[in-house]
Amino acid sequence: MNKRDPKLTALQFNEYINNQVIKGLTSLMPEDFTFIDIPGRVEKGKELMTKNWVSFFEEFPDYRNIFTRVESQNNFVIFIGYSTCLYEPLDGPAIWTATIENDLVAKWQIFEDTEEIRKKINIT
Repeated sequence: MNKRDPKLTALQFNEYINNQVIKGLTSLMPEDFTFIDIPGRVEKGKELMTKNWVSFFEEFPDYRNIFTRVESQNNFVIFIGYSTCLYEPLDGPAIWTATIENDLVAKWQIFEDTEEIRKKINIT
């Protein structure tokens, strides 16, 4: 059960990504946190992902997510926008989803922004 609007939790999580705030990210991840990247690689667990965030920010210090649209379906939040990064594969349009449980980000997934993905996650 969420006490606050799931969109606010997901937006706060992204703020922590954009500002590289490790303590903030860990405060919003449950122990069984799941991260799935565009190629579909799955990373599970708060401890592992905390290490992964640290490495990611060291490798890509200029990475940021900019959202142009935010939607939610109960505890499922969808962001449409783009990321900026000097490393070209991380720069460009994307779709992010967040599943919020007990005011924590249980799952964070990134998708390529395609018509097929938009249909799959029910975006019009």
